[in-house]
Amino acid sequence: MNHNVIITCAVTGAGDTVDKHPAIPVTPKQIAAAAIEAANAGATVVHCHVRDPKTGKGSRDPVLYREVMEHIKASGVDVIVNLTAGMGGDLEIGAGEHPTQFGAGTDLVGPLTRLVHVEELLPDICTLDCGTLNFGDGDTIYVSTPAALRVGAKRITELGVKAELEIFDTGHLWFSNQMIKEGLLVDPIFQLCMGIPWGAPADTGTMKAMVDNLPRSSPTGQDVVWAGFGIGRMQMPMAAQAILLGGNVRVGLEDNLWLDKGVPASNGSLVERVIKLIECMGAKPMTPAQGRIKMGLKARA
Repeated sequence: MNHNVIITCAVTGAGDTVDKHPAIPVTPKQIAAAAIEAANAGATVVHCHVRDPKTGKGSRDPVLYREVMEHIKASGVDVIVNLTAGMGGDLEIGAGEHPTQFGAGTDLVGPLTRLVHVEELLPDICTLDCGTLNFGDGDTIYVSTPAALRVGAKRITELGVKAELEIFDTGHLWFSNQMIKEGLLVDPIFQLCMGIPWGAPADTGTMKAMVDNLPRSSPTGQDVVWAGFGIGRMQMPMAAQAILLGGNVRVGLEDNLWLDKGVPASNGSLVERVIKLIECMGAKPMTPAQGRIKMGLKARA
């Protein structure tokens, strides 16, 4: 069991949730305010996507990321910032017998283009989605090939940004371990993403199997830091499971819209709920200062 827990709050995501919740953060100011709310509630890390302020759809615009980070910095709140680098991997296969007639949901770019905002802003952490995945029902897949992942991993390491490896299925973990063996990644963080159709299901056996295949320590001797989360109603059960297996937790509106049945959540209320869970289990949430030490983060200006 982990008795000192890093709490990540994923504050908005890029999913089609704007019309499903009364207060999904959309503009950079709203996203930054949500991150600050989560930090004030006790989050160690805030994980940020950005959205097009006009449409609410997910965006890769570095200008929007910069504005989010500037608002967070100006607030004076101490929190570790984790920016997604997962945008740009969506491929909507054409329907029926026309698979190469890609749909309007396609946003597919190369591995370095996915990192433009990371190069410009140098956050504490950025994500690397470690494999291709059937993303929900229908014809949309998330594309992240081994060749592209090697390029992205190498560049993140060169930038001195901590990589958080998003593991949606067991093969993703297998390949992540391979990239570490090849020296492309140094002391990455692992995030076990449970319950996204059709990746790893959010259940005890699957999480345990994935944890058993994490590296025990890094080549530098640092203990491997990992977290896990479940989506929807499995958010808190998977948080408890991750703690029991020695990991850290992630909550937030990216993964779950509800505090209780019929009660919309906020990022702050989800952080408060998971802190209550952590404390009931006899553990403590980590501050950002403590989290930086545990994750081996470099100081940023």
